[in-house]
Amino acid sequence: MTRLPATKAREQFADIINRVTYRGERVVLERRGKSVAALVPVQDLELLEALEDKLDVAAARAALAERGPNIPWSKLKAELGI
Repeated sequence: MTRLPATKAREQFADIINRVTYRGERVVLERRGKSVAALVPVQDLELLEALEDKLDVAAARAALAERGPNIPWSKLKAELGI
């Protein structure tokens, strides 16, 4: 993985995009020595999003399994004074 200061990345932007696109390189952009952003191939992003979706579904299923009895909306509104 390559690390570049943001100012240098700005100067070499077209080249960096080509390296990410055609070589699959990952580039971390830094500002004042701290990582602030990353350029990754689209395939990496799609994989990350698929993993996030899978985790979200698992969390939703776990939450549904833990829930208690259903409360009618009208009763909940009355309890909350809405």
